[in-house]
Amino acid sequence: MSLPLIFPVLFHSPMTSPNPQVRRANIEDLPQLVLLWRKEGHSVSDLEKRFKEFQVIDAPEGGLAAAVALQVVGSEGCLHSEAYARNELADQWRALIWERAQVVAQNHGLVRLWTQFATPFWNHSGFRYASPELQAKLPPAFGGDPRRWQFLQLKEEVAAPVSVDKEFAMFRAMERERTEGLMRQAKLLKVVAVIVVLVVIVVFAVGMFAWMKARGQAPR
Repeated sequence: MSLPLIFPVLFHSPMTSPNPQVRRANIEDLPQLVLLWRKEGHSVSDLEKRFKEFQVIDAPEGGLAAAVALQVVGSEGCLHSEAYARNELADQWRALIWERAQVVAQNHGLVRLWTQFATPFWNHSGFRYASPELQAKLPPAFGGDPRRWQFLQLKEEVAAPVSVDKEFAMFRAMERERTEGLMRQAKLLKVVAVIVVLVVIVVFAVGMFAWMKARGQAPR
Protein backbone atom coordinates (compact mmCIF):
# COMPACT_ATOMS: atom_id res chain seq x y z
CA MET A 1 0.00 0.00 0.00
CA SER A 2 1.63 3.25 -1.07
CA LEU A 3 1.91 6.23 1.24
CA PRO A 4 -0.36 9.11 0.23
CA LEU A 5 1.27 12.51 0.56
CA ILE A 6 -0.56 14.76 2.96
CA PHE A 7 -0.32 18.48 2.19
CA PRO A 8 -1.52 20.83 4.95
CA VAL A 9 -3.08 24.16 3.98
CA LEU A 10 -0.41 26.87 3.97
CA PHE A 11 -0.89 30.25 5.56
CA HIS A 12 -1.15 33.11 3.12
CA SER A 13 1.78 35.21 4.24
CA PRO A 14 4.37 35.47 1.46
CA MET A 15 7.38 33.19 1.29
CA THR A 16 10.79 34.78 1.66
CA SER A 17 12.10 32.76 -1.31
CA PRO A 18 10.22 31.86 -4.51
CA ASN A 19 11.62 28.31 -4.71
CA PRO A 20 12.86 27.15 -1.30
CA GLN A 21 14.48 23.74 -1.42
CA VAL A 22 14.47 21.08 1.29
CA ARG A 23 17.58 18.95 1.49
CA ARG A 24 19.42 16.65 3.86
CA ALA A 25 21.85 18.34 6.23
CA ASN A 26 25.58 17.85 5.78
CA ILE A 27 28.65 18.51 7.91
CA GLU A 28 29.01 22.03 6.53
CA ASP A 29 25.59 22.91 7.99
CA LEU A 30 26.64 22.21 11.57
CA PRO A 31 27.51 25.82 12.56
CA GLN A 32 24.12 27.07 11.33
CA LEU A 33 22.32 24.08 12.86
CA VAL A 34 23.92 24.87 16.22
CA LEU A 35 22.54 28.42 16.02
CA LEU A 36 19.03 27.11 15.34
CA TRP A 37 19.26 24.47 18.08
CA ARG A 38 20.38 27.04 20.64
CA LYS A 39 17.58 29.37 19.61
CA GLU A 40 15.03 26.61 20.28
CA GLY A 41 16.74 25.38 23.44
CA HIS A 42 17.72 21.97 22.05
CA SER A 43 20.68 20.02 23.39
CA VAL A 44 23.53 20.77 21.01
CA SER A 45 25.76 18.00 22.39
CA ASP A 46 23.07 15.39 21.70
CA LEU A 47 22.16 16.60 18.22
CA GLU A 48 25.65 17.26 16.84
CA LYS A 49 26.22 13.50 16.44
CA ARG A 50 22.86 13.11 14.66
CA PHE A 51 22.99 15.99 12.19
CA LYS A 52 22.41 13.60 9.27
CA GLU A 53 18.84 13.02 10.53
CA PHE A 54 17.94 16.65 9.72
CA GLN A 55 16.12 18.01 6.71
CA VAL A 56 16.95 21.69 6.23
CA ILE A 57 15.88 24.72 4.21
CA ASP A 58 18.41 27.34 3.15
CA ALA A 59 17.55 30.93 4.01
CA PRO A 60 17.69 33.33 1.01
CA GLU A 61 19.81 35.76 3.01
CA GLY A 62 22.25 32.97 3.95
CA GLY A 63 22.34 30.39 6.69
CA LEU A 64 19.47 28.02 7.43
CA ALA A 65 15.80 28.96 7.65
CA ALA A 66 14.53 25.70 9.14
CA ALA A 67 15.57 22.24 10.31
CA VAL A 68 13.57 19.17 11.39
CA ALA A 69 15.01 15.74 12.20
CA LEU A 70 13.59 12.37 11.13
CA GLN A 71 15.02 9.45 13.09
CA VAL A 72 14.43 6.00 11.60
CA VAL A 73 14.43 2.78 13.63
CA GLY A 74 13.29 -0.27 11.71
CA SER A 75 9.86 0.51 10.24
CA GLU A 76 9.19 3.38 12.69
CA GLY A 77 10.14 7.04 12.26
CA CYS A 78 10.31 9.94 14.71
CA LEU A 79 10.10 13.63 13.85
CA HIS A 80 11.97 15.66 16.45
CA SER A 81 13.98 18.79 17.24
CA GLU A 82 12.33 21.26 14.87
CA ALA A 83 13.94 24.70 14.70
CA TYR A 84 13.13 27.83 12.68
CA ALA A 85 15.01 31.07 12.15
CA ARG A 86 11.79 33.12 11.92
CA ASN A 87 8.82 32.02 14.02
CA GLU A 88 6.33 33.93 11.87
CA LEU A 89 7.27 31.72 8.89
CA ALA A 90 7.50 28.45 10.84
CA ASP A 91 4.30 26.89 9.45
CA GLN A 92 5.36 27.58 5.88
CA TRP A 93 8.72 25.92 6.50
CA ARG A 94 6.96 23.06 8.31
CA ALA A 95 4.79 22.40 5.26
CA LEU A 96 7.80 22.09 2.97
CA ILE A 97 9.77 19.91 5.36
CA TRP A 98 6.68 17.76 6.03
CA GLU A 99 6.29 17.11 2.31
CA ARG A 100 9.92 16.03 2.14
CA ALA A 101 9.65 13.92 5.33
CA GLN A 102 6.78 11.93 3.83
CA VAL A 103 8.88 11.08 0.79
CA VAL A 104 11.77 9.99 3.02
CA ALA A 105 9.37 7.89 5.13
CA GLN A 106 7.98 6.22 2.02
CA ASN A 107 11.48 5.47 0.72
CA HIS A 108 12.31 3.78 4.05
CA GLY A 109 9.05 1.79 4.01
CA LEU A 110 7.96 3.20 7.38
CA VAL A 111 4.61 2.06 8.77
CA ARG A 112 4.29 4.81 11.35
CA LEU A 113 5.62 8.25 12.25
CA TRP A 114 5.89 9.46 15.85
CA THR A 115 6.36 12.96 17.22
CA GLN A 116 5.98 15.06 20.35
CA PHE A 117 5.40 18.26 18.39
CA ALA A 118 2.31 19.94 19.81
CA THR A 119 1.69 22.81 17.38
CA PRO A 120 -1.65 22.85 15.47
CA PHE A 121 0.15 22.27 12.18
CA TRP A 122 0.97 18.67 13.08
CA ASN A 123 -2.55 17.96 14.32
CA HIS A 124 -3.88 19.26 10.99
CA SER A 125 -1.41 16.96 9.23
CA GLY A 126 -3.08 13.86 10.67
CA PHE A 127 -1.13 13.17 13.86
CA ARG A 128 -3.18 11.85 16.79
CA TYR A 129 -2.31 11.04 20.38
CA ALA A 130 -1.38 7.38 20.84
CA SER A 131 -3.28 5.02 23.12
CA PRO A 132 -1.29 3.15 25.81
CA GLU A 133 -1.60 -0.03 23.73
CA LEU A 134 -0.18 1.63 20.63
CA GLN A 135 2.49 3.52 22.55
CA ALA A 136 3.84 0.13 23.66
CA LYS A 137 5.12 -0.16 20.06
CA LEU A 138 7.21 3.01 20.43
CA PRO A 139 10.87 2.05 19.85
CA PRO A 140 12.97 2.56 23.01
CA ALA A 141 15.38 4.72 21.00
CA PHE A 142 12.63 7.35 20.70
CA GLY A 143 11.82 7.41 24.42
CA GLY A 144 13.19 9.42 27.31
CA ASP A 145 10.95 12.48 27.03
CA PRO A 146 7.87 12.48 29.31
CA ARG A 147 5.72 14.52 26.91
CA ARG A 148 2.81 12.77 25.21
CA TRP A 149 3.41 11.05 21.91
CA GLN A 150 1.42 11.52 18.72
CA PHE A 151 1.51 9.18 15.75
CA LEU A 152 0.51 8.98 12.10
CA GLN A 153 -0.17 5.56 10.60
CA LEU A 154 1.35 5.48 7.13
CA LYS A 155 0.42 1.95 6.07
CA GLU A 156 -0.76 -1.34 7.51
CA GLU A 157 1.70 -3.41 9.47
CA VAL A 158 2.66 -6.78 8.05
CA ALA A 159 4.48 -9.62 9.75
CA ALA A 160 8.20 -9.42 9.21
CA PRO A 161 9.34 -11.97 6.63
CA VAL A 162 11.35 -14.86 7.99
CA SER A 163 14.94 -14.59 6.80
CA VAL A 164 16.62 -17.34 4.78
CA ASP A 165 18.98 -18.05 7.69
CA LYS A 166 16.06 -18.48 10.09
CA GLU A 167 14.23 -20.74 7.64
CA PHE A 168 17.35 -22.87 7.21
CA ALA A 169 17.84 -23.06 11.00
CA MET A 170 14.20 -24.12 11.42
CA PHE A 171 14.62 -26.76 8.70
CA ARG A 172 17.78 -28.12 10.37
CA ALA A 173 16.03 -28.27 13.74
CA MET A 174 13.10 -30.18 12.23
CA GLU A 175 15.44 -32.59 10.43
CA ARG A 176 17.46 -33.12 13.62
CA GLU A 177 14.30 -33.83 15.57
CA ARG A 178 13.09 -36.26 12.89
CA THR A 179 16.47 -38.02 12.81
CA GLU A 180 16.56 -38.34 16.59
CA GLY A 181 13.02 -39.76 16.50
CA LEU A 182 14.06 -42.39 13.94
CA MET A 183 17.11 -43.29 16.03
CA ARG A 184 14.99 -43.72 19.15
CA GLN A 185 12.57 -45.88 17.17
CA ALA A 186 15.45 -47.98 15.81
CA LYS A 187 16.87 -48.50 19.31
CA LEU A 188 13.43 -49.55 20.55
CA LEU A 189 13.05 -52.02 17.69
CA LYS A 190 16.52 -53.39 18.42
CA VAL A 191 15.59 -53.97 22.05
CA VAL A 192 12.34 -55.64 21.03
CA ALA A 193 14.22 -57.86 18.58
CA VAL A 194 16.71 -58.92 21.25
CA ILE A 195 13.87 -59.74 23.64
CA VAL A 196 12.09 -61.76 20.95
CA VAL A 197 15.29 -63.70 20.19
CA LEU A 198 15.86 -64.36 23.89
CA VAL A 199 12.25 -65.53 24.28
CA VAL A 200 12.64 -67.84 21.29
CA ILE A 201 15.88 -69.23 22.70
CA VAL A 202 14.31 -69.76 26.11
CA VAL A 203 11.25 -71.43 24.60
CA PHE A 204 13.45 -73.61 22.42
CA ALA A 205 15.65 -74.54 25.39
CA VAL A 206 12.66 -75.35 27.55
CA GLY A 207 11.17 -77.39 24.73
CA MET A 208 14.41 -79.32 24.21
CA PHE A 209 14.75 -79.93 27.93
CA ALA A 210 11.19 -81.21 28.15
CA TRP A 211 11.68 -83.39 25.06
CA MET A 212 14.91 -84.87 26.37
CA LYS A 213 13.39 -85.47 29.78
CA ALA A 214 10.34 -87.13 28.25
CA ARG A 215 12.59 -89.28 26.06
CA GLY A 216 14.68 -90.34 29.05
CA GLN A 217 11.61 -91.45 30.96
CA ALA A 218 10.18 -93.38 28.07
CA PRO A 219 10.09 -97.30 28.61
CA ARG A 220 12.77 -99.22 26.82
